[in-house]
Amino acid sequence: MRILTLAAGVVCLFAVLLDAFQTIILPRRASGRFRLTRIFYVVTWRPWVFIARRLRNPRKRESVFSYYGPLSLIFLLVFWAGSMMVGFALIFYALGSPFNDAAQGPGLRSDLYVSGTTIFTLGLGDVTPGSPWARELLILEAGTGFGFLAVVMGYFPVLYSAFSRREVNISLLDARAGSPPTAAELLRRHSYQGGQIALTQLLEEWERWSAELLESHISYPLLCYFRSQHNNQSWISALTAVLDTSALLIAGVKEHEARQAHLTFAMARHAMVDLAQIFSLPPSNDAPDRLTPERYEELYKLLCQSGVSVNRDGDSFERLRRMRALYEGYATALGDYLYMPLPPWIAETPHKDNWQTVARLRARSDDADQSPEQEASANDNSRVVAKVAEDRHDF
Repeated sequence: MRILTLAAGVVCLFAVLLDAFQTIILPRRASGRFRLTRIFYVVTWRPWVFIARRLRNPRKRESVFSYYGPLSLIFLLVFWAGSMMVGFALIFYALGSPFNDAAQGPGLRSDLYVSGTTIFTLGLGDVTPGSPWARELLILEAGTGFGFLAVVMGYFPVLYSAFSRREVNISLLDARAGSPPTAAELLRRHSYQGGQIALTQLLEEWERWSAELLESHISYPLLCYFRSQHNNQSWISALTAVLDTSALLIAGVKEHEARQAHLTFAMARHAMVDLAQIFSLPPSNDAPDRLTPERYEELYKLLCQSGVSVNRDGDSFERLRRMRALYEGYATALGDYLYMPLPPWIAETPHKDNWQTVARLRARSDDADQSPEQEASANDNSRVVAKVAEDRHDF
């Protein structure tokens, strides 16, 4: 029995330290289906989704989803620390509980107490080791706890730095492609003179963004659970909109250099497929068609009205369908798993972008402190800005 307890304690410690190393320090995808971190997220995500889906208010539901990422990080660290504490306690118990405990005597409960006070470096001194092995193990456990704390302190800034870099481009896409972003709106707002150059530069930025997303989210998959600042934004919708735009440029838009669209499409699809494989998600084949022939006709008319030269030959829709088949199944699987809806190809209903909504709310709050003359002037300026925003799309 003592030997089995010792083996269980050693295995517990080894599993926790290996899992923490793969999750925090190892700069590549961690392998293995039975990793503690993977089991932790599988066990906790589904109950969280079950609770969040019971909320009828979309804003409250999205807020509950947004809490999961940061809270899961905290609970994961608590889970690691608790597992290490139990592992050392089992080793102490296998060695015969070699401690002098005047309060309750030696035993598993005393071993857990000593392990907890040692790994968190409390050093109360009310329980003392009674053998050389116990002294050495206590030193080892104290060093492990101190090192674990140091690694965790360096872990948080790395995570939130990667999250901030991800969100910058998503926020910039708001005025360029709408909220949520759509391929039709992105092309329409770049249909002005010189817009092709700006669109090519945007695709270059998103090629690099996709590469950074791939590297950071494969190394730290829990970032996939972190939500964006606004309910109608997400990294999945932004990545899908860029893939939609690149596929449309390659398959059916004339008078536009498709080289950069090919490069952006390749990098963005690589990120989408690899991140789906992180969660062992096969491509979804039974999702509703995001671009039916009827919707494609609407897309064609909208782009033509905006001055975009769309290829109208008989194979353009089929080429676009083949391009979509390379990524839409993985995007749908990720969106369904993380409850981040994919964007449509064309905005379903007219609505304001996030930047326009925020400006209006701010204007209302400022109006309370303005005189009647200032308020009238501000309203005139707001109408001018709104008129320019509706007439021009070269933001």
